[in-house]
Amino acid sequence: MARRFRGFLPVVVDVETGGFNSRTDALLEVAAVLITMDEDGWLQRGETISQHVKPFEGANLEQSALDFTGIDPWAEDRGAVDETEALREVFNPIRKAVKSHDCKRAVLVGHNATFDHNFVFAAAERADIKRNPFHPFSTFDTATLAGLAYGHTVLAEACKRAGLEFSSREAHSAAYDAEKTADLFCGIVNRWKALGGFPLPQAEADGARTEKPDSE
Repeated sequence: MARRFRGFLPVVVDVETGGFNSRTDALLEVAAVLITMDEDGWLQRGETISQHVKPFEGANLEQSALDFTGIDPWAEDRGAVDETEALREVFNPIRKAVKSHDCKRAVLVGHNATFDHNFVFAAAERADIKRNPFHPFSTFDTATLAGLAYGHTVLAEACKRAGLEFSSREAHSAAYDAEKTADLFCGIVNRWKALGGFPLPQAEADGARTEKPDSE
């Protein structure tokens, strides 16, 4: 995995929020999906980590955003925790995965990834978390990748064109959207591999060319 993405471990993230401004609007849900690779180099969706989040003190909540997601921030059955605890529960497994894959750090994969990246980093800053596992600015955006691979940038439609089931009823849950985004990302990367993409690094390619075939 480290060799495939230049020392980065792709981790898919989706957030549900109380608006579009990461500095002023509440983070309400955060989910992360770990990506694994089999021995033949094919990507697969791994573990999902998800947390419901209490609005931070003074957070703005746009009613239009709540209507869109269907989230009641104050519902007792949400089991919501504060941002510090939520990010700790999400970040710790990511740090372990980065280490186990011999990577340098995680890179956030998201559908319109800048949105998710901004909210995760704003929340981490409010929580005074020093060891954020994610790269501070690099991301992989599946909206862009899906536009290239399938000619569509909307998650639901891109998934359908990729042959993935997508339920509009379950959408706008951070965990569900993150898992679908992970499936889409793995599918695009694997499709590129199947088409002959991702050549060996030059040093390995040179070594392969100098090896004699078994028949010689």
